[in-house]
Amino acid sequence: MTTTVLSLGGSIIAPDKPDKEFLSAFYEAVSAWLDQNRDQRIILVCGGGAPARDYQEALRTVRPDAGADSQDWLGIRATHLNGALVRAIFSAYVTDELVTAPLDEEISFSGQVLVAAGWKPGFSTDTDAVYLARRFGAKTVINLSNIEKVYTDDPRKNPDARPVDHISWDDFIGIVGTQWTPGRSTPFDPVASALARESGMSVICAGGRNIANTMAILNGREYTGTTIG
Repeated sequence: MTTTVLSLGGSIIAPDKPDKEFLSAFYEAVSAWLDQNRDQRIILVCGGGAPARDYQEALRTVRPDAGADSQDWLGIRATHLNGALVRAIFSAYVTDELVTAPLDEEISFSGQVLVAAGWKPGFSTDTDAVYLARRFGAKTVINLSNIEKVYTDDPRKNPDARPVDHISWDDFIGIVGTQWTPGRSTPFDPVASALARESGMSVICAGGRNIANTMAILNGREYTGTTIG
């Protein structure tokens, strides 16, 4: 079977609370695709979204001296909650437990869908997605978030930043840097980027709320987004 990895950003699972309309439409589209493509399987890696940011901000407000690990663990727990929700939604296709340690040699992938969430401090679930892609032979990670394309610079800070259809890993890492901080928002996290470059992997960044666009990617058709690598 062919394996596809989708890094499903928490910003589209739970932008402020679980987005029931999006989750319903996403499930309907992906389940239909799975039914039509029985030789395909999908790994869904779930981010933390608003719950992660809200709890991290609460900790920083009450304890400004709180360390990065403590903040990261709050974000990781939020990914577990989102992962449990997504796993329950796709229960007809999932036969394995929620994956929270992508390098665990005992991971089983016996269904058509495997759902994963955060692992440990130091990076986001993007890194978990790259580890699982390497583990199960996927050469591309589809990164679905609230960002439709990668820009040449941060458009919030540089009005001359422009969207691109393709960018090399070296140029992308030049934009996002190499350091991870809890709650940081980037198209793809710096630790995951270094690992993907080292693995010879490409990443497609696309707007996850555009479900028709996601299905175009899955079906190998023209899509809106940025390929990194």
